[in-house]
Order: sequence, then C-alpha cells, then structure tokens
Amino acid sequence: MTTIHFASGASLAAALPDLRTHLSSPRTRSAIAVQQAILQAAREYLTGEGFTELLTPIMGPVTDPGARGSKQVDIDYYGHRYKLMTSAILYKQASLLSFGKIFCIAPNVRLEPLETANTSRHLTEFHQLDVEIAGASREDAMEVAQGVVTHAVHRALDKAADHLDELGRSRDALAVWLDDPFVRITHRETVRRLHELGHAQDPETEIDWAGERLLSEGEKRPFFVTDYPKGSRGFYDRESAIEPGTLSNFDLIAPEGYGELGSGSEREFDYRRMVARMRETGENPAKYGWYLELVRGGIPSSSGFGIGVQRLTRYVAGLDAVWQTSMFPKLPGVVSA
Repeated sequence: MTTIHFASGASLAAALPDLRTHLSSPRTRSAIAVQQAILQAAREYLTGEGFTELLTPIMGPVTDPGARGSKQVDIDYYGHRYKLMTSAILYKQASLLSFGKIFCIAPNVRLEPLETANTSRHLTEFHQLDVEIAGASREDAMEVAQGVVTHAVHRALDKAADHLDELGRSRDALAVWLDDPFVRITHRETVRRLHELGHAQDPETEIDWAGERLLSEGEKRPFFVTDYPKGSRGFYDRESAIEPGTLSNFDLIAPEGYGELGSGSEREFDYRRMVARMRETGENPAKYGWYLELVRGGIPSSSGFGIGVQRLTRYVAGLDAVWQTSMFPKLPGVVSA
C-alpha cells in the first residue's frame, strides 16, 4: 500500500487512492484507453496536415514564466541553475527555424498553489499537446485546435466506446457538437456575461477558475474566449495591431463544467517589442539570453497553442477529476509515487 503524505496546508480532500487499487481499477484502464485514442487521433490529424512531431527539452536555462501562482522547479545542471519545463513555448518558436509546422506531446512540471489540489483540474506533472505554425494567424491556430479536438472525440467514440460506457460517459453529450464550429466570444463579452450572472470577474485579468466553471456549466459545446487584455498574459502573446491593449490570443473551454482545455495565441517575434513586453510583465530579459539571441537574428512569425492531454481526457471520458487520467498522479501538495 502506498502512503500518501500531505505538505503543509494541503487538504485531505486531495487524497489519492491506494496505488495498487488505482492501477488495477477498470476505471483507470478505461481512462487510459480513452487517452490512447485521443493521442493516436491527435498524431494522425496533425501528421496528416503536414506537421512534424518533435521531442522538446524537459529542462533548460529558462522556461515559460508561468501564471496564476504556479512556481518553477530549479535543478542543478553541472553547477548551473536550470529549470524543469513548465511549457515548451520558447522551444516551439525556436524550432520553426527548422520546420514550419510542428507539434509535440510535452511533459510539464508546475508547482501549483496548494488550494488547486481541490479544483479537480490541476496536476503538478502533466503533458501538453503543443502546436506551432510558422506564418499563421490566431484564426489558423484556432482552426487546427478545433480540428484536433474534434478528431480526437470522433476517435474516442469510434475506438473507445466500450471504455466510455465503462466510465458512464454519455456518448450523446460528445456527439451533439461534432459537426458544428466552436463559438467564439471575446474576453470583454465574457466579463459582461459573468457580471450578469453575479460573478465579480476583474476585466483586466484572466477569467478566474470559478468564472470558467460558471461559463462552462452553461454550455453543451466547446467554445473559444478571445482577446484577453494585454496585462493578463505572458510576453510571447502578441498585441493586436488593430486593437492596442488587446492580445491576439484565445482559450479553449470545454462544456459541462470541465473548464479550460488549453490556450494559444499569435506570438511576438519582433526583438524590440519582445524585450519591451518582457519588461512590462516584470521579466528580466537577461534570463532569456539564448532565446533573445535567436529572436534578434530573426525567427518566423507564428501562432500556436497547447492543450492539456489529461484535461482533454478528463472531459472526453467524463471523469470527476483530472488525476483519474494519470497512472501516477501528482496533486499539488500531495507526496505520492
């Protein structure tokens, strides 16, 4: 039996089952079977569209600065302080010097705040389907994101139907939207809707988790939230040339209360604007030496996104919590296998 230890402040509500019980559970096997169908579908769709799959680094001198209170993990790399990857975003942009359309199934480690152990949608160790497209617009990236998700759900319904039944997942809830485009609403409109629902969403920040859930619960189809305010996201999200102060970005939100699946944007690629955005967001450009050297020499304009594999699996499988999609789940503040 595996003993679960809690870090200071972690809630007992975050307790995981005995590891043997979890690994031998038919529900775990079915969840992983659904995940396999999703990954096979994603690779099939993207390679069919001319994308090259890459293996991105799991550590480096710098990583995505992150957001929403998550912390990075420092490691000693032969006397140098390196980071475990919280996102492959910087390496995706750099890879476009070799290939114009790339994707990866990238491991990520983020030390999320302890309170997120009870959100049902956070892990400290997870994988992300990352996509980057040279010369693409935000709309191009959104189209690919919709294509990947739609293809994945088709595959799950076709190849993992018995496992969906084992999990008690309604096939109709998934099939109802497969032939329809995802609705797009702006961040400004989203804030207005939340205020009408009595939720005090700050108009200058990302939609908070409670707001995401509230919006998600009222929908039957996935949808996009676009055009976040400039101060709400990282330096790599490009500011709109048409609407200053607004970013050319998006979140992909699952329906039925499952919340955010992933995020994407047009990327900043101009060196001067990049350095200015770093400073605006409180980042020290000196930390990003190798990356800024490439940007100064010229990198392609691009758009891309990342979709959480475990979050997408949770939604498709209809599971209560994202940890149920992992063989060896790691929740914030919970020390386990």
